[in-house]
Amino acid sequence: MGKSSNQKLKLLYLLKMLNEKTDEDNTMTINDMIAELDRYGITAERKSIYDDLEALRHYGLDIASRKSKTTDYFVASRLFELPELKLLVDAVQCSKFVTHKKSNDLINKIESLASHRQAQALHRQVYVSNRVKTINESIYYNVDRLHVAIAENKKVSFKYFDYDVKKKKAFRKNGDKYSVSPYALSWDDENYYLVTFSTKYNDFTHYRVDRMTEIDLSDEERDPLPEREHFDIAEYTKKVFNMFGGEDVMVQLQLDNSLVNAVIDRFGKDIVIGKMDENSFYIWIKVAVSSTFFAWISQFGNKVRVLSPQPVVEQYKNCLKEILLQYEISE
Repeated sequence: MGKSSNQKLKLLYLLKMLNEKTDEDNTMTINDMIAELDRYGITAERKSIYDDLEALRHYGLDIASRKSKTTDYFVASRLFELPELKLLVDAVQCSKFVTHKKSNDLINKIESLASHRQAQALHRQVYVSNRVKTINESIYYNVDRLHVAIAENKKVSFKYFDYDVKKKKAFRKNGDKYSVSPYALSWDDENYYLVTFSTKYNDFTHYRVDRMTEIDLSDEERDPLPEREHFDIAEYTKKVFNMFGGEDVMVQLQLDNSLVNAVIDRFGKDIVIGKMDENSFYIWIKVAVSSTFFAWISQFGNKVRVLSPQPVVEQYKNCLKEILLQYEISE
């Protein structure tokens, strides 16, 4: 392509080079721009560059100048500031549900929102974490498909699997598809979950999105919630404890004063805390009593005690006895 035919692209290439090569610490002179345009087969005069810079300013590009021995130009502000891009990179890198490949793809796109020099600063952050990543590459698209189903009030069908000891997929229901009414997506404990409602069982249930495959939207509308049923995804997530179900029970716990932060982190600042004695406090919480609930309180050892109801106290005691029994048998 001749130089003359490239002139129509001059403004676009100027926009590209300013975005990619300049920031507050990296600038370009008019001569730099002319030389860079020449690499694209475009000739330019100083006056035309001034006119082009003014046109880009009117377009909305924040071009600033700094005078020393020369006049240096750079993009002063962008849609995302560098600290914001670092935050996005960290979120993607630390997200367990996003695979390594998709993480790299997303981070490369985030880097394109910064100058090349700034992108290097973002790139150095990519390898700070060795977190376990999901191995289901399709989850990224599964989430999008499920969002569409919820927005369009449609049922979805899918196959659901676990991994066996050989790390192979073992499909539930002999590989037959589930058909469910999706109501929300929840990101809890670094995993995405689909929350669904069943008219047949008059209850909610949930599925790990990274263990779903062959997701299809149905033409059938999803099951409606019962009259006056109010679904609060945040409340549901807190109650179910990392998405493991159980019977809903109002439980009273006694906890050491050192566990206030842990309680607020788990249940939020609206939780009512009562003084038990000088060293402990109590709370009432509605939870799904399950092995996951017991695991949560067990991590605090003797700093937490289940006070009531008595059936839950007995369940927890039996849970601890069964754990101890394993070691007594082995000895």
